[in-house]
Amino acid sequence: MSDSPLTSAHRLLVEAIDALSAAAESGATDDDLLSVLTLCEGTSRRLDRLTVATVSTLKRRGTFAERGYTSTPAALGDLLGWERFEARHRVVAAEQVCPRVGLDGSPLPARLAATAEVFAAGQTGLRHVAVIARVLAGPAAERLTPDVWAGAEAQLADKAAVYTPSELQAWGTALVEALDEDGAEPDDRPPAPVNELHLTPHRGKAGGTLKGRFDDAAMFDAIATVIDAHTRPTTGDEHRSTAQRQADALADVCGYVLDHGDVPECGGRRPHLTVLIRLEDLENRARAACLDFGGTLSPESLRMLACDAAVVPVVLNGKGQPLDVGRVTRTIPDGLRRAIATRDRGCARPGCGRPASWCEVHHITAWENGGDTALHNCVMLCRACHRLQHHSE
Repeated sequence: MSDSPLTSAHRLLVEAIDALSAAAESGATDDDLLSVLTLCEGTSRRLDRLTVATVSTLKRRGTFAERGYTSTPAALGDLLGWERFEARHRVVAAEQVCPRVGLDGSPLPARLAATAEVFAAGQTGLRHVAVIARVLAGPAAERLTPDVWAGAEAQLADKAAVYTPSELQAWGTALVEALDEDGAEPDDRPPAPVNELHLTPHRGKAGGTLKGRFDDAAMFDAIATVIDAHTRPTTGDEHRSTAQRQADALADVCGYVLDHGDVPECGGRRPHLTVLIRLEDLENRARAACLDFGGTLSPESLRMLACDAAVVPVVLNGKGQPLDVGRVTRTIPDGLRRAIATRDRGCARPGCGRPASWCEVHHITAWENGGDTALHNCVMLCRACHRLQHHSE
């Protein structure tokens, strides 16, 4: 039985690579090895051209969508193990240098016709194609007439054979700016203000990163005023840096709002922190737990949350399935909390002085070590001092 064309092509390709590897072994001269590099690069570019053409065909047929993928880069990453940026390079090339089909089914040339020719001839690589596409998609290039735009693309394609991608980017940007003689129309309007905040959980570890920008002076001033009011050192021997105190202040403000503020309901209930503890961790005195957004809790942070909280115990088995869901109970009853607040009148750490409304109740002798939930074993601490108590010596 004869091999299929694909099987035969694969066998010949493997044989050719094996022969090239044999030619590059120890007996090869310097000139031979330099030729091997040139041959490998040329072969790699031809294979890239075949890959891009195949991606274009599959995308046009809708194969990836039929198999449940929401995007072509996601499909390529799943099927071939590519990073997203590697997949995007191929997708961009497929969209720019492969022939297209119109809405009526008629064939259309590639968007970057000149680039398609040098790419097919192996004179340029995928990164060059991405650079040309990026340069010709900028605002300056969009203002060019179709004829001038096509001429710029031809010049970029010609230079791609001799320039590195970064050199081509710089040269192409200068070319397009020179061709865009009039430039953008003058715009006397002030730039639109940007007010944004990005919350990014850390993958595989606890915590996350907050990055924000507030062009609105009133919004920024409101945030800065609240944080500034809570960043003063708590004692004369304060060890925290300004940045640490500001981070603690933001967490304190958010915790206070969760406790006392008019927070919109989520799913018909006030927002609250949810801590998930596995059964084996619970049996091991709860040495680990997870938050909805913050990731894995340290034992110290878990014990701090457990000092004064509304607790909804949800016990999970090894497969993450609920075994038992308890009723909401308060570790510190309201009456006891009022008695502690009356006695301590705020944070009990000397020199702090934050009011009771900003404080939590801490077990002096830990509850898991046999400490009672009683007036004599409880003390009021602000969140900053409470963290210091649990996370230091």
